[in-house]
Amino acid sequence: MNSKFRLSIYVLLMTGIILISSAFSEELPVKKIIFVGDSTVQTYKEEEATRGWGQILPEFFGPKVQCVNTAVGGRSTKTFMSEGRWKKVLDAKPDIIFIQFGHNDSHAKDKPESTDAATDYKKYLEQYVSEGKAAGAEIILVTPMHRRHFSADGRMKDILAPYAETMRAVAKATNTPLIDLHSKSRDLLEKLGENGSEDLFCSATDRTHFSKKGATVMAEFIVDAIRKDIPDLKPYLKDSK
Repeated sequence: MNSKFRLSIYVLLMTGIILISSAFSEELPVKKIIFVGDSTVQTYKEEEATRGWGQILPEFFGPKVQCVNTAVGGRSTKTFMSEGRWKKVLDAKPDIIFIQFGHNDSHAKDKPESTDAATDYKKYLEQYVSEGKAAGAEIILVTPMHRRHFSADGRMKDILAPYAETMRAVAKATNTPLIDLHSKSRDLLEKLGENGSEDLFCSATDRTHFSKKGATVMAEFIVDAIRKDIPDLKPYLKDSK
């Protein structure tokens, strides 16, 4: 087989692959995805050092996805709903809603945003899931990632554990997809340690909010989970083929 013939076959094969991929992409219906959450999810101004994973994740989706980030700093399962933000999300008729809460729910009990992991946090999560599904949206729950607080032995101080565990239980009971950033972030931070994980956060003193690098890592964890566990959404990733 001469080189020109081999080149012709290669060109034909590549052309076929491109045409098939293009046709597959055109057949996908457009998906509207809305992100719901707190400051670890929200979108920040370009000049700021902080990023939320909801600001980064859209970069991993192809052209058939429309992403809207409604996450707002300081909000909990309770206050995001009481301020009418959840109703606006439902009124927007999304196809998919990512929901992550826990950081502000865990605040001191005298704070208006505070909830108890075993009672009202659970109740609010169940309401988000039931109302979202009733509105025709697929719900994806995302457990809250760790704050960068280490104990003397290098393990994470797990303040958010009750909230992550409750979210896992709600996901299981309601047959709702769950992405466990709580576990993923713990494993990563403990592997990197106190000093090695500093650049994942927006400053040396901020132990909650992520830098662009850190938010990108969290978004990559979500993308990995989509590939493995959410087959309906996988074709919408840029590199799904």
